[in-house]
Amino acid sequence: MKGDVLFVDDEPEALSLVERRLSKRGYHVTAATSAEQALELLEVGKFDVVVTDLRMPGMDGLELCTRILGRYPRLPVILLTAFGNLETAVGAIRSGAYDFVTKPLEVEVLTVALDRAIQHCHAHRELERLRAHVGTSTSRHGIVGNSPAIGRVIETVDRIANVDASLLLTGESGTGKEVVAQAIHRTGARRGGPFVAINCSAIPENLLESELFGHAQGAFTDARTARAGLFSAASGGTLFLDEIGDLPLSIQPKLLRVLQERRVRPVGANVDIPVDVRIISATNLDLERAVAERRFREDLFYRVNVIHIELPPLRERGNDVLVLAEAFLRRNAAQLGKTVHSLSPAVAERLMAHHWPGNVRELENCIERAVALARHVELVIDDLPERLQGYFNRVEGAAPVEWEPLETVELRYVRQVYAAVGGNKTLAAQTLGLDRKTLYRKLEQCGALGNKDS
Repeated sequence: MKGDVLFVDDEPEALSLVERRLSKRGYHVTAATSAEQALELLEVGKFDVVVTDLRMPGMDGLELCTRILGRYPRLPVILLTAFGNLETAVGAIRSGAYDFVTKPLEVEVLTVALDRAIQHCHAHRELERLRAHVGTSTSRHGIVGNSPAIGRVIETVDRIANVDASLLLTGESGTGKEVVAQAIHRTGARRGGPFVAINCSAIPENLLESELFGHAQGAFTDARTARAGLFSAASGGTLFLDEIGDLPLSIQPKLLRVLQERRVRPVGANVDIPVDVRIISATNLDLERAVAERRFREDLFYRVNVIHIELPPLRERGNDVLVLAEAFLRRNAAQLGKTVHSLSPAVAERLMAHHWPGNVRELENCIERAVALARHVELVIDDLPERLQGYFNRVEGAAPVEWEPLETVELRYVRQVYAAVGGNKTLAAQTLGLDRKTLYRKLEQCGALGNKDS
């Protein structure tokens, strides 16, 4: 289920129709025919959002909204109104409404508002849960996160830390492969030795062999003195070969020989040097496919892939997004001397909604930027990169023919809100949760931008 919705309307037929339509789209709907009944249901049930009609006999929607927020300040309330004018919108916002939707009701527009409100509610609950555990470490071996996906990685680290076998870490770029490699090194028997890392794709091919294995004096032009390679530098510890999938074919048989014989011969030398290192390799490529395409040696693949750990992308780690964001916030605030100490619910909502193609590295960059720009004790929407400031939601669980493209629905919704607040751009931006620059762009896209500014 997408969320628990309490829907309040004094018209039973309208309630029944909306309940059927929303249920088909994955929401669990509880109906109330009066504000008084809604308050009674809130006493005994837990809801993610309340949707209430504005005009009802007895207690109206504005008063109900005020009563709800007085007792449940974190519960979002969406008001339905057939009177889309500035006075109604101002009253809704002053009463603390999270959003409002105009009648006649379009289910597609309502579901966009519902998804935003439910995401906001869930983000708030998760923030409260995180804050309740302040002082409790969410990091183990330096790996931050509580999700089952990262828990399996941590469990594997515990099991193999003292197993002196070659290890291959795979996963998308930015998932934290070097962090895991360092955790294995710090946890294992080699923790007293050096941890040496090299990015195999960052060094030119003609220098990589010397960098890895060292060279003898006079081995090539400018080799005025002998130099030990990284295998020797990592002796007694761990050598981390990042981006091993980009290792040139000319170097691969030489690396295979070192792994098999545990001896390295520097470039231009005639004598082998014994080495004692644990090899941890990492790649974001599909090495089995590279083997099939003869871009990576099969015998080397089996040698580096004795133990394999697949790191999950951030989008599959659930609330770890907020756990990591809080950790990055604290670290960057201390480094930059900023007083910011928490995420606002709106920021948490944006972070949870984003797909994170750059994974943990992208999130870290985002929070570092936000902390540097922060002017308040909480991170707010304006602190985020522009790509995260606008809200985009994905429709799930429905056949494509039932829906318009999300951009079309969103722009229509923007146009409706803009019209409902009488062309007041400041109020429209606040209602939509957008900054003015983003609002201007969307108003231009939907053709609603007039000459009046406010």
